[in-house]
Amino acid sequence: MAMGGNTIRFWRQLRLPKMKYQKLLSEFEGQLEALESGNGDILYKAEKGIALVEKCIRKLQKQIVGQDFETQADEIYFFKHVKPQIFSKLIYYIRLFSIESKRPRGKDVAQVKYLQQQIDKLQNFFNENLEFYNYYRRGAMSMDEQYFVRGNRDLRMPLESFHFLIDDQFSTCQDGTVATIMAYDMLIVYLRKEVDDLNNNMEPTKNTIMEKPSKLFWTGSKTDLIELLYALHTSKSINGGTVDIKEMASHFEYFYNVDLGNYYHTFIDIRSRKSSRTRFLDRLIEMLNQRMESLEE
Repeated sequence: MAMGGNTIRFWRQLRLPKMKYQKLLSEFEGQLEALESGNGDILYKAEKGIALVEKCIRKLQKQIVGQDFETQADEIYFFKHVKPQIFSKLIYYIRLFSIESKRPRGKDVAQVKYLQQQIDKLQNFFNENLEFYNYYRRGAMSMDEQYFVRGNRDLRMPLESFHFLIDDQFSTCQDGTVATIMAYDMLIVYLRKEVDDLNNNMEPTKNTIMEKPSKLFWTGSKTDLIELLYALHTSKSINGGTVDIKEMASHFEYFYNVDLGNYYHTFIDIRSRKSSRTRFLDRLIEMLNQRMESLEE
């Protein structure tokens, strides 16, 4: 179905601001990737991450404060998509430092209990802000002018967004909420992986090595395979839906000779796509239909 004229103009307006900030965002992500892959414990990385993000935010703030955006669409794009990508990392590293600095150093059972409590606290934020959370998750735009244009107030905003009242030239009433959602998503992924690792340490060693190595190799992207993995898990087509996502990932890695890495984090990236969230599945449907149609000719 063809898009209407207003929709086409809207997306054309968004292309320019997206390109404008792409270099800054790419450089920022590169710095964080180098930090995460380097040496040092988690507290060291959190401290360094906070310093990196603060430096980037100050740089960005100088470009925005006291300046007018060319269009309102530019302003909305900046506060809905650009600033939260950076500000979310600040929230992430600050909360990560706090959680890890208070983490019990005793038995694995105590650590699992503590980490699960932290996950529950983070998920409570989503429940307490369910209306806006659902608005953001479904990619809605009807309230963007109220939420992501400077000078508009929303008395229902969470405590995490009250910086807006102090710095209204570099904040809107809900950009901080978007950043918090993104940060808590990342924290939950990190904490769940820590819980999984601790649970594995407590489980008896199992002989999971298969007799014959697989001769199949996954030659597509890892992201595509992870999209397929989650689709199969959600469909409950394997073991009636009782199999754990972790066990399915291990079998995918073995059968296709591939390391899926942090598939939890990759799934968050898939969920955050602004166009189709199911690119690989959409392509599979298209290619299969083409094949069947060619056989009918």
